[in-house]
Amino acid sequence: MESIQQKRILVTAALPYANGHLHLGHLAGAYLPADIYVRYQRLKQRDIVFICGSDEHGVPITITAEKEKTTPKAVVDRYHEANKKAFERFHMSFDSYSRTSLPLHHETAKEFFLDFYNKGILKEKAEKQLYCEKDAMFLADRYVEGTCPNCNNPGARGDQCENCGNWLNQEDLIDPKCKICASTPVLRETKHWYFPLGKYQEQLEVYVEERHKRDGWKDNVLQYCRSWFKDGLQDRAVTRDLTWGVPVPLEGYPNKVLYVWFDAVLGYISSTKEWANRKGNPDDWKRYWQQDDTKYVAFIGKDNVVFHCIVFPAMLMARDGYILPENVPANEFLNFEGQKFSKSRGWGIDLKDFLNEFPDADALRYAIAVNLPEYHDSDFYLRDYQARNNNELASILGNFVNRTLTFVQKNFDNTVPSQTALTDQDNAHLEYLKNAPAEIGNHYEQYRFRDGLLAVMNVARAANKYFNDSAPWKTINDDPERCRTAMHVCLQTVRTLAVLIEPVLPSAALKIWNMLNLKSLHAEQWDRAGIPALSPGHKLGGSKILFTRIEDKEIDRVLEQLEAESRKTESPKNSEVAPVKPQVDIEDFMKVDLRIAKVAACEKVKKSKKLLKISIDLGSEKRTVVAGIAEQYKPEDLIGKNVVIVANLKPAKLMGVESKGMILAAIGENDNPILLMPEKDLSPGSTVR
Repeated sequence: MESIQQKRILVTAALPYANGHLHLGHLAGAYLPADIYVRYQRLKQRDIVFICGSDEHGVPITITAEKEKTTPKAVVDRYHEANKKAFERFHMSFDSYSRTSLPLHHETAKEFFLDFYNKGILKEKAEKQLYCEKDAMFLADRYVEGTCPNCNNPGARGDQCENCGNWLNQEDLIDPKCKICASTPVLRETKHWYFPLGKYQEQLEVYVEERHKRDGWKDNVLQYCRSWFKDGLQDRAVTRDLTWGVPVPLEGYPNKVLYVWFDAVLGYISSTKEWANRKGNPDDWKRYWQQDDTKYVAFIGKDNVVFHCIVFPAMLMARDGYILPENVPANEFLNFEGQKFSKSRGWGIDLKDFLNEFPDADALRYAIAVNLPEYHDSDFYLRDYQARNNNELASILGNFVNRTLTFVQKNFDNTVPSQTALTDQDNAHLEYLKNAPAEIGNHYEQYRFRDGLLAVMNVARAANKYFNDSAPWKTINDDPERCRTAMHVCLQTVRTLAVLIEPVLPSAALKIWNMLNLKSLHAEQWDRAGIPALSPGHKLGGSKILFTRIEDKEIDRVLEQLEAESRKTESPKNSEVAPVKPQVDIEDFMKVDLRIAKVAACEKVKKSKKLLKISIDLGSEKRTVVAGIAEQYKPEDLIGKNVVIVANLKPAKLMGVESKGMILAAIGENDNPILLMPEKDLSPGSTVR
């Protein structure tokens, strides 16, 4: 990667849709990584602004309003406030959390539209669109559902199929139905304005490759963009036949609004304008959007790649004078207890509900951060959350801080003891502290937040080792001078940790800062975090417990509630067959290495109801795999059985156990897995085709 100097940084996080509550998957996709990055950059004393807000237009909101017999405004008002409050409880540090229903946003979106219109960029097209004669309205996007022409998914929407991810033209849907009355719509002519996305393809290709070379784009983002370029970019409609949204600012276009994909991304700009207005400097937004020495980083989930890497940059290119994202570090999806978050199946947990059960937001931030889906989908397990809180936050980080401060309080009158001659052990530890900020910061600069947090916790582990090796409980009597020096170093380490944990654990960092009786944590400099700064004789505050242990019964209660809620929304057995996924080339299929494996040993994963740790014989080697089948199979019943595994799957950690492969199973009634076992005994390692 090539480095580039920037004076300021602009960070945006995908605007959450004001049509539902935030869940943990949303946090892992865009919001927590963005907040870690921003908090780190602030400690680096960099000029940075963090922008977000609610996406409040579009068909799903009007459909919700119709179902609830209320207005779209009432829907977005409710969810905007609920999600804003949930973000605050989660310690998100937005500089501006705006909303796209504000007049300022409407003005901004109209500005862009009229600029494109006046330049002759937009094209008006007469086209056929589905029209419901019963409801007397054109059916935009989600007002129509049918079978996807690409993958045969029966629940495809009029704009996109969530099963295969393809954008759709609604007239291509098989057996379309009106979402409101379930009648079959007819095709009628209407007119819409289109943005010529293909006109900017060459510029976009150069832009993506240059930014990748300069700032190291993730491979998943890069390949997604290249696949779109390979297929060729097409014109995209920028207007829709609706009444809820930004009205088309032209005469003769009643009941038409700007398409939500066009107006939503402009919410980043209008939100920055609102921030500048609030500061009393209305033009300050231009420094972040229109000056080349600004670095713009857009944090999103992988389902938003096309809008932020292709559509939005093309719009900014067409407008002239705007900077483009330097990087778009999109995360993959976070699953919950081994299954995808699903509103329809009642599976998952909203952020507000989670924090009602477990109020310590830092513990949740940590559990998500150590398991961020940075390069592939990952899973959030409540038992793993409990283990991370108890065994890492409480027993490693919290334990070191507490034992250090309570020892000093008891033996040194709650003041920082003086330091005398340093030993090799002291010097080695202090050198480690000195270098830690640069190592951790390098991970954060490259959007490797899991690696950065691991390095932070390694400092806490090294701190406990230093404390134990110094044995102050002995030297307080045998060698008081040595004890004073060791505790002086331990207190300097506590201060270092307070700064290093702040991007992920802001509340705990502030608690430690107060325990040390220090002021202005946010005025500290990241680069100097590892340099001793506590003066001998400095009076400390009182020691407090940083993290409270979570008991098994608390986790059991939540799991029981989740399973009960999920059962309420279960569909009848075998009522629906899952649609066939999109076709793949034989070359892609042949990349998957399926092998016969013999189960050599099997046991339950501790503190998990669903997971089994299975030792398998592959003929050429022995491996461990983890499978979510503990509720269907007893460990002793599997020993000696042949199973089919994906042998070349990248390793993944589940509940702290590394799984090197995946056992194949069919999904039976109530989503219960049924292992695929050959009817004849085969040699371990045999190929499956």
